[in-house]
Amino acid sequence: MTKTFEIYKNIENKTVRFKNRFGIEIAGDLYLPEDYANKKNPGIVISGPFGAVKEQSSGLYAQEFAKYGFVAVAFDPSFTGESGGEVRNVAEPAIFAEDFSAAVDFLGTLPYIDRERIGAQAICGLSGMALTAAGADTRIKAVATASMYDMSNSMYLGYKNSYSVEQRAKLRDYVSKKRWDDVDNGNVDSGNYEKGWHELGFDEEGNVISGTTLFPKELPTDADPVTTAFYNYYRTPRGYHERSINSTTGWTATTPMSFYEFDLYKNIKDISPRPVMFIAGENAHSLYHSEEAYALANEPKQLVVVPNADHVDLYDKKDKIPFDKLVNFFKENL
Repeated sequence: MTKTFEIYKNIENKTVRFKNRFGIEIAGDLYLPEDYANKKNPGIVISGPFGAVKEQSSGLYAQEFAKYGFVAVAFDPSFTGESGGEVRNVAEPAIFAEDFSAAVDFLGTLPYIDRERIGAQAICGLSGMALTAAGADTRIKAVATASMYDMSNSMYLGYKNSYSVEQRAKLRDYVSKKRWDDVDNGNVDSGNYEKGWHELGFDEEGNVISGTTLFPKELPTDADPVTTAFYNYYRTPRGYHERSINSTTGWTATTPMSFYEFDLYKNIKDISPRPVMFIAGENAHSLYHSEEAYALANEPKQLVVVPNADHVDLYDKKDKIPFDKLVNFFKENL
């Protein structure tokens, strides 16, 4: 299936494959600026949103960066899209962070890349993994996030840290039981794991609720504004892609367990003195994730709040994505 965004005819795009240090093959799309040959260029590795594929938002960002002189690779995280991994549609934060470093490895093999000028751009739920990678991998010289989500926080603590101690206990019990279900139903042997939501909810009686797809084929008439915004991207021609988890299916039902175990902000202060830029929409329900990350990070850091923009606007609306600020950020720091 083709890309979900306008293709620039003057930007060369190549399909690439590379492996992470766990031996998983990562699928990427490499975008090349017009004058990349015979010189050393800065590079940017890009992924996200969580559950999306490289033909969606990350590819749009990569192509735009190539327009401004960066060699950029958008990639599908392990176990998703066209990337490898025996179990499909499972998320693992440490491996997703590793995928960013593997993309840096790949760029560093190209003769037209300056290894000292590689940065990372992440969108939505891959932002925490990019920050985690940068905290350990000093080859990443600058990091930018857009519409950031801290997936560990969101899955375990709920929206704006609203889940109680009792609710978190119910989440752990629910996901733990799902592991027994996978064992008892032969899913571990077959690799065909039960699907579910990564962000579990609660019904009026306080019971955990989930589903087999993240977004419905038809938008309910009483859908809330956040669900509506996501639906209008992932389930309509605007952003639909057949390989995108968010467009077609759900994660494995036990996916949240890895995020309950993993603090994506543990090493965020170690990124300094390398710079970080957080970009979020003024009207985004997720703005608090960027604000919290900004507060935790050490200088140099920037928080850019985009007027009249919501969370999903920064996936593909080029009139709202502040590419001027992103381009200047990477040009100054790579």
